[in-house]
Amino acid sequence: MADRSERSRITAHLASHPKTFVLFATASAFACYFCTYAFRKPFSAATFEGVPLFLSFDGRTLEPKTLFVIAQIFGYCVSKFIGTRLCAELRREDLAKALIITVLLGMLALLGFATLPLPLKVIAIFLNGIPLGVIWGFIVRYLEGRSTSELLLAGLSSSYILSSGEVKRVGRWLIESGVSEFWMPFATGALFLLPFLASVGLLSLLPAPSAEDEALRIRRQPMDRERRWAFMRRFFPGMILLCIAYLFLTAYRDFRDNYQADLFMQMGIEEAAAFSRTERPIAFFVMIVMALLFLIRKNRTALAVSYGIMISGLAMMGGSTWLYQSREISGEMWMIASGLGAYLAYVPFGSLLFDRTIAVTRFQGTAVFAIYVADALGYTGSVGVQLYKDLFAGDESRLDFFMNFTYGMAAVGIPLMAGAMIYFLGQKPEPEPATDA
Repeated sequence: MADRSERSRITAHLASHPKTFVLFATASAFACYFCTYAFRKPFSAATFEGVPLFLSFDGRTLEPKTLFVIAQIFGYCVSKFIGTRLCAELRREDLAKALIITVLLGMLALLGFATLPLPLKVIAIFLNGIPLGVIWGFIVRYLEGRSTSELLLAGLSSSYILSSGEVKRVGRWLIESGVSEFWMPFATGALFLLPFLASVGLLSLLPAPSAEDEALRIRRQPMDRERRWAFMRRFFPGMILLCIAYLFLTAYRDFRDNYQADLFMQMGIEEAAAFSRTERPIAFFVMIVMALLFLIRKNRTALAVSYGIMISGLAMMGGSTWLYQSREISGEMWMIASGLGAYLAYVPFGSLLFDRTIAVTRFQGTAVFAIYVADALGYTGSVGVQLYKDLFAGDESRLDFFMNFTYGMAAVGIPLMAGAMIYFLGQKPEPEPATDA
């Protein structure tokens, strides 16, 4: 009883002290998703060279690492389709319990990855992706619909940029310390389990959005089937443009993330510290840019600026690749510049873009639903790109494929983003009382 009373006092204190709330919520969300990556991404730090596991189609072969990567992405893809309903409908009071259950299930799958025979390891890593794919939506539910959402979501978004490199660095360290490539993902997750549980406890202390938040950003409500279909009917043309762009962006980010170790090796970069050297400046810069959107109070202006940032990121991807091929910049600098451009285009999809869209249109619902619609299609595209690389571009090195993919992403993404911007900025708000739109 005393513990519950203390929790209530902390929640009340956060509700009445906005600056403390922003720091507390940002740190809690950052820590929670940072730790989540320890259960998802460490396996990609391994190369699995020499593992006798191949799958052939008409003389074309999928390599072991590609099989594992695709299996996990398939699990993530399934999870995103589940999340379009689960994350939109789940009650706020059930979020903490759901976070803990999903991570424990993901860790159990990693134990299977370590102990099961080779063919079944593919199934284990597939099962690992299913529970972990909904965690982002659960955390965003704590943060969306607030006047400070840009600051909170910027911190959350920077977590997965930074954590991807850091957990892979831990994974490489464990391998170099003698842990096998198959036990390494479970061992990495075990190191982060207690910090994850602590961060969930902190998240559960956050107060609900205030009346002022709801006036500025519209009240966020769980969406039943009827409201989900109403959203898709209302914004179908714009969602098609965004989903196509996001499909390729997710595939690009996933390829870079999953094969970063391979790309480094092909560029002659072998230190484990390279993961941190490239990802830390990206995370810092993206967090600053996203957080600065908080200064823009008018939702429509902020939405326009968000699209401008995304288009600029796509242009940066293409430009930096040309500079690298022209030997104007080093491979490490290219990884930073192309990664920064990719994340400037990618990060708003998972947070700010749809949060401001809901605020502009005054649609009664939650941004998480739109995020998961885009995510479900995005990971489907990621699977397609992985299969295409090994089955139809097997003779091309991963580095050459990645460079060509970067040019294609810039060429296709910029017009799609521009079209979506014109569409959504042309939308009139629903007939609800509004202070800004």
